[in-house]
Amino acid sequence: MSKQGLNLRDDASDADLMAQLAAGERWPMGVLYDRYARLVYSMVLKILHDQERAEDVVQEVFVRVWRGAGSFQAGRGNFTNWLLGIAHHRAIDELRRQGSQQRRAVFVDDENALRSVPDPGEGPAEAAWIAQKRLAIREALRQLPAEQRQTVELAYFGGLTQREIAEHTGTPLGTVKTRMRLALQKLRNHLEKEELGSPALSSE
Repeated sequence: MSKQGLNLRDDASDADLMAQLAAGERWPMGVLYDRYARLVYSMVLKILHDQERAEDVVQEVFVRVWRGAGSFQAGRGNFTNWLLGIAHHRAIDELRRQGSQQRRAVFVDDENALRSVPDPGEGPAEAAWIAQKRLAIREALRQLPAEQRQTVELAYFGGLTQREIAEHTGTPLGTVKTRMRLALQKLRNHLEKEELGSPALSSE
């Protein structure tokens, strides 16, 4: 193939590459891997904290992209979000499968509103409170507008910075910051409405 032909392939949009992949072509897989393997690896590594396992998950993610190419619909969202969604779910599955440290979402102030922390092995009262808070957080996330929910999930569950979210979703950085601020305000208001303080505070 000519150099010009190779350049045309490299310049093809993600949607075009996925369409070619769904049609049975194999070459788009290499282009997509070159574009996104580093991003996927970075995200997965932040979840697993294990380089070898992260590398394995990256390979599995792109196998799933290849096999699931026909399910990608460009009109319903961009490829990056679709890919990172696959990567996030696969990394979480691996974390659970390996029996690594359990993680729970907790609400704190400012931009650290959601973060993952090890579960310390709580007693019955603490476990009940954590379960209630998990449900409240999931419900609060579900009620967010799609673009705000996506921003929060990519940041706190995907481990991406706001600049990385902007770069890889094609969204202006200012818009990402606004979505994050509005989302955190809504999450905070929802949890305050639920009056989910810590067990110690609630018992006083």
